[in-house]
Order: sequence, then C-alpha cells, then structure tokens
Amino acid sequence: MRKQLQDFLEKRIQHYVSTSRDEEFSKQAQLKIDACMKRSAEIVKVNASGKILEKAAEEEFSKAKYQLHFQYLIKQKGTLYIEEEVEQREATFYKNVLVEDIEIKSDDGSIKIDNEPDLRVLEEEDDRISYEYNRLRAVQYAERWWNDYNPAYRKFQNDCTSFISQCLHAGGVPMRGYPNRQTGWWIKGQNYSYSWAVANSLRLFLDNSKSGLGAKVVSRPEQLLPGDVICYDFQGDGRFDHNTIVVAKDANGMPLVNAHTYNSRMRYWAYTDSTAYTPNIKYKFYSILDGR
Repeated sequence: MRKQLQDFLEKRIQHYVSTSRDEEFSKQAQLKIDACMKRSAEIVKVNASGKILEKAAEEEFSKAKYQLHFQYLIKQKGTLYIEEEVEQREATFYKNVLVEDIEIKSDDGSIKIDNEPDLRVLEEEDDRISYEYNRLRAVQYAERWWNDYNPAYRKFQNDCTSFISQCLHAGGVPMRGYPNRQTGWWIKGQNYSYSWAVANSLRLFLDNSKSGLGAKVVSRPEQLLPGDVICYDFQGDGRFDHNTIVVAKDANGMPLVNAHTYNSRMRYWAYTDSTAYTPNIKYKFYSILDGR
C-alpha cells in the first residue's frame, strides 16, 4: 500500500509542473497555479509526502486514511519562499490498485454553537490592561505550531480560532474574563470563552473589546503587519468562518498567513485556491493593538 500511495503522490506533483487539465486533480492544481500567476508568482518545485494514519481491509478491498503534506517552492520577482499545506485524505484500493482517493473534508474551520451570544451587547467590561504586543513572538509561535498542537491547550476538532488565540497570547496579550464564557477572552483547562475558539465570536470581540485584546480595522490587506489577523466570511452571509495570522509579506507587500484546521503555512492571504472559497467571500483585516 505504501508503494501505491507514493506512486499516487508523484502523479499529483506532476500537475503543478505541467499544463495538463484532463486528469483527476488538474482542476485543484490549476487553482493554485492561477492564484500564483495573478500575483506574478510561479510554482517552481513541489514536494509531497504521505503518512498513513489508519488502515482497514475487507476481502479484496482496503482503505487508508492518510495525511498529505505539500511543500511548494514559489518564486516571485526573484524572491523564493516555501508555502506548505496539509490535507487529510482517504484512499481505496482493490487488489492493491488505487481506485479512489478523496479529501476528508472538515467544515469551514469554525466551531458551530447554538445561540451564539451577540458580543456587541455583552462586551461591556472596561478595565484597562496595559501590555505591549510582541509581534515577533506571536509569529514564532505560529511558525512552531502551524502543523502541530500545543499540549498545553485543549485540542479542538476545528482549531483555526483557538490557534490564532494561542498565537496572540504568545505575543503577550493577557487573558481576561474567566469564568464568563460570554465576555472576555480566555481558556482554562477544557473551558473557554466563545471569543477564544469560535471564529465569528473572535471577530465580534476584536470589533468591540474595550480592554485587553483589541484591534483596529484597516481597509486593505497590505496595511497589515506580521502578527495581525484576517477573518474570513466564505459565504458572504455575515457570519465569519475562519481566521488566520499574518506571518510574512510576499514580494508585492501582501500578507502570507498561517492557519489551522486546514493546516497551512505561508499561504497567500486571499484563499482563492481553497475549496471553501466562493465569489461572495468577505474579509476583515485587523491590526492588533497594544494594551490600553
């Protein structure tokens, strides 16, 4: 099975260095290629590795759930950098011949909760907390844990927002509000505020917080610095689904981001190559502030 999986990975890699459009994964590869071309970048090399997570066999059929790790060497205006992505997939074999390979799709990356509170109403605390946001430490944390889970924190199935909260906390932003889940920004053991782990709640908190973690909305992505946050409303329905942290800028001065759930590193901020992308997508750009 390992040999069949490696053969399959090599086949997928070819889609990023050729113009073929008539095979199974050409559309997905072309989205990535087109996204690069629109910003005067190109994929010059791709590495992929697979790690089998779970195997099952029944008569002549066998299945393997595996993790697929892509590394793209991207060249843009004479500058080289590596973008990374991780997918969870399931391959089906019949008599050791690959017959199907599908992505195990999570949802958009956000935790869904019933009766999510409107933090615009509940966020009333006004105790001033003084601190200096250390962007370097936030980015270092994002780089260390982009494809792993810090055992010091609760692990969520949809981890995108908790990961961003951890990065901000590593940058020196203090927690506050425990034990009220509806106000403040905190995690303690298995308990947490909505703003810590729910994508839309963090966005509302950043808009309305009067102390501790706070941010200023900016109008353009190029205004962001490493350590800042981007929120994504993929459907454009007003409920934000995903969050990322800026870790670098590309040769055009545009943000590159790290994220969890679909674990990714140095990804171009716009997510136009994502399966979650829709033409209705909306973004909010947050410049993180020092404590007030």
